[in-house]
Amino acid sequence: MLFKYKAIDASGDKKDGEIDAMNKEVAISSLQRRGLVLSSIESAEEVGLLKMNITFFERVKNKDLVILSRQISTLFESQVSALRIFRLLGEETENPLLKRKMAVITKDLQAGNSIAKALSKHPEIFSPFYVNMVRSGEESGKLDKTFIYLADYLERIYEITSKAKNALVYPAFVVGVFIVVMLLIFVFVIPQISQVFTESGQELPLYTRVVMAISTFIIDYWFILIAAVMTLSFFLWRYSNTKEGEYLFSKLRLNTPFIGKLYQKLYLSRIADSFSTMLGSGIPIVRTIELTAEVVGNKIYENLLTDAWEAVRAGSPVSQALSKTEYIPGIMIQMIKVGEETGELSSILNTLAKFYQREVNNSVDTLVGLIEPIMIVVLGLSVGLLLASVLVPIYDLASAI
Repeated sequence: MLFKYKAIDASGDKKDGEIDAMNKEVAISSLQRRGLVLSSIESAEEVGLLKMNITFFERVKNKDLVILSRQISTLFESQVSALRIFRLLGEETENPLLKRKMAVITKDLQAGNSIAKALSKHPEIFSPFYVNMVRSGEESGKLDKTFIYLADYLERIYEITSKAKNALVYPAFVVGVFIVVMLLIFVFVIPQISQVFTESGQELPLYTRVVMAISTFIIDYWFILIAAVMTLSFFLWRYSNTKEGEYLFSKLRLNTPFIGKLYQKLYLSRIADSFSTMLGSGIPIVRTIELTAEVVGNKIYENLLTDAWEAVRAGSPVSQALSKTEYIPGIMIQMIKVGEETGELSSILNTLAKFYQREVNNSVDTLVGLIEPIMIVVLGLSVGLLLASVLVPIYDLASAI
């Protein structure tokens, strides 16, 4: 359990920080052995609840972590001590959340904790993958190279994920603007035209009556519509955070036409890259599979990696453990098998990661090329139907006069 404390040291200087202990009594005893006179100590969880409204919107971006990792590796290469590195970088960083965390990490290092242990207390920033890579670097004495590996890995993941997300920004913007424009037409334009049609008393086509009914519903029951959308969004969000919901949405993501193949290649790239990076850093294969399951980001792949982890622990080869699912393609299984037989598994997985990264880039470009014409056709048909529902009755009315 984590506790926040305020104290005075032997020199009379004020000290504050965090300490990890089994309970409050152990924390107090540990701090007193350091020669500190406590003025206050409380659970960090309770403090976190009070500060939730302040830190809710604060986060450390992947890009910040990439830059931090590169800076740490450069300073380690320059033979700067770990304590000084984290103190310097904590003072220089512009991200307020990262600045606070770096200050706590510096105090933990000063108290004698290892870098991996100090980082593991902040899982919202440093994932188990990151912490175990650092632990491996500490054990092998290659922390400078470890942080370079981490920076390169995080940068690759950031670039490939960003490209996949950015591909949907333009279509989402266009569709959003279209919905707003259509709502304005239904609220301000259609009612005026509907009044003319009603006064004329002419028989209206079915599609015109449907458009008028939609306009009337939006104007008269807009609050019900908003409440329904908000309620549905809330329940979908709640359901997506359950095990069943997370599994369902993960499966939908992989089985959606066009998008599914893109996501599959994205996750395969992440798996191969994680395997290659950790195996190259000396992390055992069993631990590598376990950590990759935690960071892959999809429940389907997390489950199959967990099953593979159990099989490998029981003595099965990695290729055999991963061959029991349709979500790992045969070519990947065969290449992993070759890597196991030749002892070059890390190198082969690195090649696989690069291959799937190129595949993701190509899939994104293809998807963007398909989305734009499909979007133009769908929006064109929608606008055409709306215009026809208005213009055809007007034409009939003008012809009858």
